[in-house]
Amino acid sequence: MLNDEQLDKLRVEGTKIRLVRDALEQNDVVGIVVAWDDEYVLIRRPNRRVVKAKRNYQIQLASEERKWSIE
Repeated sequence: MLNDEQLDKLRVEGTKIRLVRDALEQNDVVGIVVAWDDEYVLIRRPNRRVVKAKRNYQIQLASEERKWSIE
C-alpha cells in the first residue's frame, strides 16, 4: 500500500497508475489518482469516470509491466 506522500506525488504529477484487483488483467483500473483517505482511493479513468477502490489493492505505474501476486 502506498503512503500519503507517494499518492500525493502521483496526483500532482498526473502519473498514470494501474490498480491491480485480481489475477485478470481486464479487471485492472488504469487512470490517475484524484483523491484518497485512510481506506479508499479515487482514480479517474481515461473516459473521465471515477472509480473508488480500497487502498489495500496493489497500485503500480501503468508504464511498467503488470505484476500480480497472491499476497
